[in-house]
Amino acid sequence: MTENKVEYRPRIVDDIIKQRLKSAGALLIEGPKWCGKTTTAEQIAKSELKLGDPEELEKSQLVAISGINSLLEGDAPRLIDEWQTIPRLWDAVRSEVDRRSGLGEFILTGSAVPPDDEDIQHSGIGRFSRLRMRTMSLYESGDSNGSVSLQDLFDGKPIKGETSLTINDIAFLCSRGGFPNSLRIEDKKAALSVARDYVEGIINSDLPRVDGVRRNPDYIARVMRSYARLQGEQAPLTEIVSDITAMEGSAPSINTVTDYHDALKKIFVIDDVAAWNPNLRSKTAIRTSDTRYFVDPSIAVAALETSPEGLMNDLKSFGFIFETMCMRDLRAYVESTGGSVSHYRDSNGLECDAVVHLYGGVYGFVQLKLGGSQKDIDQAAEKMNELESRLDERRPKPSFHMVLTGANNVAYRREDGLYVVPIGCLKP
Repeated sequence: MTENKVEYRPRIVDDIIKQRLKSAGALLIEGPKWCGKTTTAEQIAKSELKLGDPEELEKSQLVAISGINSLLEGDAPRLIDEWQTIPRLWDAVRSEVDRRSGLGEFILTGSAVPPDDEDIQHSGIGRFSRLRMRTMSLYESGDSNGSVSLQDLFDGKPIKGETSLTINDIAFLCSRGGFPNSLRIEDKKAALSVARDYVEGIINSDLPRVDGVRRNPDYIARVMRSYARLQGEQAPLTEIVSDITAMEGSAPSINTVTDYHDALKKIFVIDDVAAWNPNLRSKTAIRTSDTRYFVDPSIAVAALETSPEGLMNDLKSFGFIFETMCMRDLRAYVESTGGSVSHYRDSNGLECDAVVHLYGGVYGFVQLKLGGSQKDIDQAAEKMNELESRLDERRPKPSFHMVLTGANNVAYRREDGLYVVPIGCLKP
């Protein structure tokens, strides 16, 4: 292995990867391009096959025709980067894991679902462990000082923290996003170009190639802009059709929007949040649609062709894009350890932006507020109290209620137990 030229910035999943390799023969790390999968895997891999390199891919494809197992030769754990470009590798790795009867033999990384699964005969159950990786959270990028631990909230501990991030800083962080390459660029305006280049790559290269289906770049851009406008909403795909028709002056078919939506999911650009469906005391109808989010807030900003200044001039849109950043961070903090994040909304309009679940059944309520005024916090507290009062008596109560804010600088716990935490203070 060659040394990395750029100093490695630790990721939340580092220790998780090491633990997974102690219990499985192979580990699959999936996530969007440029989120750091390869660099992270290289920290522990002893040999590697980089299929993301066109020259290496072409050579490996030729080798695979005569003997695919030769691609698996190398010290363990062996990293196979962008494995989905040669789908037959999946079963080859699975068979080799069986043959060796060892643990931690392979690390596979993938930034897309394989275009064709005809060459995959086995699910990999019992051999593969799966891990989703996202762009950097604010704690990983160093923009959150980590003075408040999410785990401490679950444990009911007192908190203390303060951040220097301003609302203008939050607008920049939403626009820059968590792509590791953007953190290496000192010039702030230049750093914003990383997300713009990423979106351009999706429109003109990645999406048309993901499964061999030719797609119109102009329509890809329109679907992404509509998705950006609907961040944080439980919008059916028919609403995306209506939004494009109203805002873009065109009328795509529902089949077109569905195809483009599914293709964006295949390359891990879309990262929708599932609805929480608890048992309630009443027969209130719970909305079960997923909430729309991109995997990183900067994708929405770039798709809308706006900027930090543009967000400051459109606080409503800024609020929804701030939610995208909060969801990214919350998911990074809990999903790597087996937890999850969901969303609640019912037919009466009662809503909880995020329900954070940990392994073992404990959970907490979170409302996301960009401004975080006293009025906003009081209203958020009322909603969470109302939701808790509607839960079936047999369900354990939530471990905490929290308002996660953008504009506030100080973390504190109110007398009623509500936590108010600036996103610039939060860590796992």
